[in-house]
Amino acid sequence: MAIGPIQLIVLGFTHPDFRGEVVAELEKLRKTDTVRVIDALAVHKDPQGAVAVEHLSNLTPGEAVELGSKIGALIGLGAAGEEGALAGAVRGAESAAEKGGVHPFSDADAWDVLAEIPNDSAAALLLIEHHWAVPLRDAVARAKGYRVSDGFISPLDLVALGLVNAEEAQALHDLETAGSTP
Repeated sequence: MAIGPIQLIVLGFTHPDFRGEVVAELEKLRKTDTVRVIDALAVHKDPQGAVAVEHLSNLTPGEAVELGSKIGALIGLGAAGEEGALAGAVRGAESAAEKGGVHPFSDADAWDVLAEIPNDSAAALLLIEHHWAVPLRDAVARAKGYRVSDGFISPLDLVALGLVNAEEAQALHDLETAGSTP
């Protein structure tokens, strides 16, 4: 399994009304091999402040073990060279198998998120792999290229580029930020 670029996305939800739409969309993206959720941490505070935390992933057990092996190998390589890479690969695979996946988010991360969200809201930390980008990344590398920077572009910035008009940009901006104001 080739590993694509990894991205952390943090989402907030004001007065959440979860009906499974976000998870369903992530599953659709998984089925088309567009993105894979390596780990996700969903934290919800009800109106009274009661907390629920859930880990999610859509890697198969085999993919999780393989990814754990690769992560362990990279950590081991950095720590102790080639011998460390071999030992790290074994330990990473074992850890993924024991934990039922690769879970870089801990419950401590949940408590960090909790401090930031008010009652009757939620937050989600998504660690996703952009699997669609593997062939593109490899082509760039073969051309001796490298990533300089990346980031999401605000819909309002698209107006300046002439890609959308002001009304379309405002509608997209409102959609993306609808829950950010009380």
